[in-house]
Amino acid sequence: MTKFSDIKGFAFDLDGVITDTAKFHTQAWHALAEQVNVTWTPELQESLKGIDRMGSLEMILKAGNKQADYTHDEKVALASWKNNHYVELISGLTPDDILPGMADFIKELNDKGYKASVASASKNAPFILDRLQLTDSFVGIVDPSTLTANKPDPEIYVRAAELLNLPPEQVIGLEDAASGIQAINGAGEVSLGIGNADILHDADIRFDTTADVTLANIAAKLD
Repeated sequence: MTKFSDIKGFAFDLDGVITDTAKFHTQAWHALAEQVNVTWTPELQESLKGIDRMGSLEMILKAGNKQADYTHDEKVALASWKNNHYVELISGLTPDDILPGMADFIKELNDKGYKASVASASKNAPFILDRLQLTDSFVGIVDPSTLTANKPDPEIYVRAAELLNLPPEQVIGLEDAASGIQAINGAGEVSLGIGNADILHDADIRFDTTADVTLANIAAKLD
């Protein structure tokens, strides 16, 4: 396995890693599900993790067997309605909404010369990072509108390493979802999972919470 001394950069998922806007996504998708008369369930909520906007809409419609009830333009309008509602909810984000330990960890990376990029399926990632006052901490954000496939496809993490201008084996990807861990592993990077061991069993290294993520703790697990 990769040694810690080989690592030069980090690729971050956003939701559940840097901040938690998942609750706002959940509120907005739940409202949309009600609008199209689809029953909201915990299983449906879990299945939307790490999936892009149109993909999530399709999953909601499929859950209610309604995927053929709307034209493409109507689906785009529904997704836009959901996003506008979501943006209203996240516009109140501040640096206080950064998850425990992550502001210090990102500062530690910057101070010690590591490069960092963001690999999020969210088209709102630039807006969220701006609200959290973290934009300058990253060399770039993968634009999800340019991708041909969603996580667990590795494309987003391949692109995140390209933004860092590093080979994948020198990059650690941070994720809280199984689909994201699959994507990191598929890209040939070191996968760092944050959360439940049963869900993130394919991660190369894992921490229970964001507060546990430090360079020293990563080094201890890799070396």
